[in-house]
Amino acid sequence: MHDPITPPMTAARAQAIAAGFDLRALPADFLANPYPVYAALRESQPVRRMPDGSVFLTRCADLMAVYRDAQTFSSDKQVEFAPKYGVGSPLFEHHTTSLVFNDPPLHTRVRRLIMGALTRRAIAEMEPGLIALVDQLLDAMDARGGGDLIEDFASAIPVEIIGNLLDVPHEDRGPLRAWSLAILGALEPTLTPQQQAVGNQAVTEMLAYLRTLVAARRRRPGDPERDVLTRLIQGEAGGEQLSEVELLQNCIFLLNAGHETTTNLIGNGLIALQEFPDEREGLQRALHDCAGDAMAEETVLGRAVDEFLRFESSNQLGNRRALKDTQVGGVDLPAGTLVTLCIGAANRDPAQFAHPEVLNLTREGNKHLAFGFGIHQCAGLSLARLEGRIAIGRFLQRFPDYGLSAAPVRGGRARFRGFLHAPFSVR
Repeated sequence: MHDPITPPMTAARAQAIAAGFDLRALPADFLANPYPVYAALRESQPVRRMPDGSVFLTRCADLMAVYRDAQTFSSDKQVEFAPKYGVGSPLFEHHTTSLVFNDPPLHTRVRRLIMGALTRRAIAEMEPGLIALVDQLLDAMDARGGGDLIEDFASAIPVEIIGNLLDVPHEDRGPLRAWSLAILGALEPTLTPQQQAVGNQAVTEMLAYLRTLVAARRRRPGDPERDVLTRLIQGEAGGEQLSEVELLQNCIFLLNAGHETTTNLIGNGLIALQEFPDEREGLQRALHDCAGDAMAEETVLGRAVDEFLRFESSNQLGNRRALKDTQVGGVDLPAGTLVTLCIGAANRDPAQFAHPEVLNLTREGNKHLAFGFGIHQCAGLSLARLEGRIAIGRFLQRFPDYGLSAAPVRGGRARFRGFLHAPFSVR
């Protein structure tokens, strides 16, 4: 869980922490609470040169500058992933073909197809089904007197929503979470041979399944206004279609990206409310005062969801590569420099956020970077916000006095910050 708010560290202490920071050799206690390290880096070495020659950015302004300049900073990861995974390996083929690690024109084509099925109207039409799903999960936990916030609730919601978007049969959805955890886990800065093997196996198994699903959808297309897979198969009217490899790999991306980050949003939010009882009480009071006013409730919950995303960003790290000699934060970067964008640090930058170490569910003007920024801003951010509002709002309505029955278990990863387990009981 979160450590109590730590007092400001001395300049000497910040310098010592920053000087020893290496993303590939993190200290044992880093994953439990990385924020003091991030604060030291922002204070002492906001553009931190790593032993491997890459740089690690922690200031919000520096991240924004990189996000804005897609001409200088590439999202293509082939140079970095070749030695990490091995050219031709399943993990290499997946991560170098998916939307998030590509530049235009592939990125533009795939994103446009996805966004065509995630219109405001399409997302609004998902709300009744989402409410029914959440209530079904709440009913099951209510009958048992509790459960696990992650396994029984937070992770079950996005799997169903993304499964519906791709029209994956319900009976086929069982392996999706394990596949997702294995593939995204392979994005960690360092990998064990076992993690790499499990990740490669997950990609292989997922591709085998998706080939069958795609073949069935080619025979019987769905509604392209709602079925993302049909849109990806058909491509743009009169335009270029995705290759089979591009199609399959971006289906994997959609299933994974929509699952892990939203699971973390819901789980992190509900656990944060346990750790900040005053904020929890204030949120519940504000929801009570809405008195059935749907728009007011959406505003209250929307503000809370954005603060959960800022305070505990589901995705903590992003990556770019400098295509030419440039500067960030006054530091020269030669062409080819690999850049790590620390979203978790930027979202607690005091230059951007007042009292950033404090969870404030009424915070206004919350321009956090949890969804990224620029051409790579998360395509599903409106859907993720809807899932967060409905899940957290209805959970609090059903279980206003819930409490953790055991210490929650962290996911143990630097890039994706969330929990694997969080047992709770209904008091």
